Amino acid sequence: MAEHIQSRHELTNPTPMMKQYLDVKNEYDGFILFYRLGDFYECFFEDAVLASRVLELTLTSRDCGEGRRAAMCGVPFHKSDSYVSRLVDKGYKVAICEQVEDPKSAVGLVKREVLRVITPGTVTGGEMLSSSNNNFLASVCYGKSGASVCFADISTGDVSVTFIDSDVEARLISELGAYQPKEAIINKSEAECPSLAEFLREKCGALVDDDMGKLFNFDKARELVRVVYRDEMDKLSEPEIIMSVGAILAYVKETQKSDITFSKEINLYSRGEYLDIDFSSRRSLELIDSMRGKDKRATLLHILDKTSTAMGSRLLRTWLLRPLINPVAISKRQDCVADVYSNRVLREELSALLQDTLDLERLTARAVYGSANAKDLRTLYLSIVGLPALKAMILNSECKNLKEIAIKLDTLDDVCDLLGRAIDDNPPLTIREGRMIRPGFNPDVDYYRSVKDGGDGIMRSIAEREREATGIKTLKVDYNKVFGYFIEVTKSFTDQVPNRYIRKQTLTNCERYITEELKEMETTILTAEDNLVSLEYELFCKLRDFVSENNERIRKAAAVIAELDVYSALAEVADKNGYVCPEVDLSSELVIKDGRHPVVERFVGGAYFVPNDTRLDVAQNRLMLITGPNMAGKSTYMRQVAIITIMAQIGSFVPAKEARIGVVDKIFTRVGASDDLASGQSTFMLEMNEVAYILNNATKRSLIIYDEVGRGTSTYDGMAIARAVVEYTLSKKIGAKTLFATHYHELTALEDEYEGIVNYNIAAKKRGDGVIFLRKIVRGGTDDSYGIEVAKLAGVPNDVVRRAKEILVDIENGSTITLGKDAGLKKNNVEPDLFTAIASTRESEVCTRISEIDINTMTPIEAMNILFELKKLLEK
Repeated sequence: MAEHIQSRHELTNPTPMMKQYLDVKNEYDGFILFYRLGDFYECFFEDAVLASRVLELTLTSRDCGEGRRAAMCGVPFHKSDSYVSRLVDKGYKVAICEQVEDPKSAVGLVKREVLRVITPGTVTGGEMLSSSNNNFLASVCYGKSGASVCFADISTGDVSVTFIDSDVEARLISELGAYQPKEAIINKSEAECPSLAEFLREKCGALVDDDMGKLFNFDKARELVRVVYRDEMDKLSEPEIIMSVGAILAYVKETQKSDITFSKEINLYSRGEYLDIDFSSRRSLELIDSMRGKDKRATLLHILDKTSTAMGSRLLRTWLLRPLINPVAISKRQDCVADVYSNRVLREELSALLQDTLDLERLTARAVYGSANAKDLRTLYLSIVGLPALKAMILNSECKNLKEIAIKLDTLDDVCDLLGRAIDDNPPLTIREGRMIRPGFNPDVDYYRSVKDGGDGIMRSIAEREREATGIKTLKVDYNKVFGYFIEVTKSFTDQVPNRYIRKQTLTNCERYITEELKEMETTILTAEDNLVSLEYELFCKLRDFVSENNERIRKAAAVIAELDVYSALAEVADKNGYVCPEVDLSSELVIKDGRHPVVERFVGGAYFVPNDTRLDVAQNRLMLITGPNMAGKSTYMRQVAIITIMAQIGSFVPAKEARIGVVDKIFTRVGASDDLASGQSTFMLEMNEVAYILNNATKRSLIIYDEVGRGTSTYDGMAIARAVVEYTLSKKIGAKTLFATHYHELTALEDEYEGIVNYNIAAKKRGDGVIFLRKIVRGGTDDSYGIEVAKLAGVPNDVVRRAKEILVDIENGSTITLGKDAGLKKNNVEPDLFTAIASTRESEVCTRISEIDINTMTPIEAMNILFELKKLLEK
């Protein structure tokens, strides 16, 4: 029995086919190679072992030479996209090796080449992409004066780049966190930028390749950039920018095996063009992703995304991650939303038309890369056939602002006309089987199709004509695989056979003949299918090239459609949820009347969401110092202020009765943290890192939210840090609009010491042993944390709650803490006198611990932890 091997390196004398495979595999080491054999893509050796495990395929084997057999597994070529998608999702790179010549005409081994490479950041196939998310490839180029990061979604043509000259690592992480790339190439090794590589893998789930230094060659990068972005070279000044863009272009060219024509425009942005939201703030506000796992329902994006198209959904996501800071641009968006908001009929008609528009951007990208099939082109046609009606509907409306957008909409009449006439209504998935071209589009296709489909009819007509010409009534035309088509005449009529007949075969009762006409027709019929398939493929490629040549027009039309879709969605949400159009200006004020949290209010069930007011500025109301119990709604209130600000600055209506938003340049939220065990950082260290980032980057135009600063350390240290942060934030060094929630009630005294601090608290009311949270923010401070009542609400056993109250009374009276009657100190195997001494020592330790506790600043979870520790101490 032949030996089975799983490593290609064990083979020294392979078969010809296996040698061809090994030559390709060696060139694409590090990729899973899908090697085309007939109707299957096969994997061999270690690739087969890996693919069989990941894809749950049966592992078989094949002769590979030297009396050995190679591990093998395969997938049908027409179902390969789903299998490739699963591998790419797992972070693997896949190389597709195709047969590049017709096996029927090949002499010897069929030639094969890798025609495309699929990596997580270079996916263009429909099944491998999320319709509502961009699929970004990132390139990071560190340089002497800073770093540049470029993001490209080759499935849509979106390319953005920025240069970072300060706080490089933190800002890189913020940018990468916003774009969430699926793959990143870096000009440094992982050892030189470990935190960045770790962030990409752990927080973005990206494939990181730091072995790409060759792509960051300045001269080569500049030449590639000049070819693609010739008209925009002047604005790409920094060498790091050129290298980061050039590296992406080189990588795309290398992987897609095609010209780098996926984009003609590049978005060069800098800090200060958009509202800056760092990664931690974006995460805590749950703009795009929920902190509670993969449930997207608890995000602002889910609330706002009522778009009808994939392009619109992606655009809305981009707007949320990049809010504007220019009041004029914001006002234009608001006016468009208002147009649709005020015209319900238009909104419904617009939504109905957009429902039939599929993903023009990605369909076009597939044509550019040569991976589109006839179904893609048919879908493209169906998506643009309604554009004239869409444009006419808006131009005939009273919406002035939307009309300005609709005027720019190219209805793509020529593209629509050609595809409509050319592509069959129901073409096959593959492009090598024919049946793609519509009847009537090309006369040669119609002829070959009639010959192929009507071969029997042609032979019947020839037989009938020959019977009339010769007078031989028994003449017939027949076919067999040996002789092909022939004319058969019985022996009794052979004397009537004309001279143009050529004898082919003599049988006992008949003679068989052929004619020149029959011979030509035989060739025509037997080759008609091959000719038809070949001609249809040729015509299809021309159609695909035509779409590719018009890709910029199609993408611009898609951009207009996406914009209209977002306006329609925002108007629909505003109408359904009772939002208002905020006033956005360059003032320093942030005034919200009856503001609501847009996400939380959708999940309160039948309960009433209590709205709250907010007034912030950079003068008398710079810092709202908010006290009150846990669970009362402080975090929800502060988050809703930030979210309403973001909504206003993307041009959306907001959940409030009235709102005036002075444009904010940055939003920072220091709201909660969890231990990062993987990095060895504690809650307190993470908290201080975030506070440091805020204090080093905030400006007077920023909006800052601090929630419980200092709670991760001892009471006095924490209170000292909290006060110092308040003072520094309030000072001229920053002076930003700030919401500061704290349990350190002593800080409420700062209102009398500093101008600009205003005390507020979340109202709560005790009722018996419980507490009712009124969810209303009111003027003034509070000196009651309701910690024990909150512990009871959380389900802490009644014995613990009762004992906590006893201890609290003793502390407030300044009395010695007495042991509870159920302390359980007596042990049968301990002598009374020795036990008494131990108990006395334990009591002293407990008293010392309790005397150090500041019950007023203690959170419920801290109270529970301390009670647990004291109980354990007394039980020893």
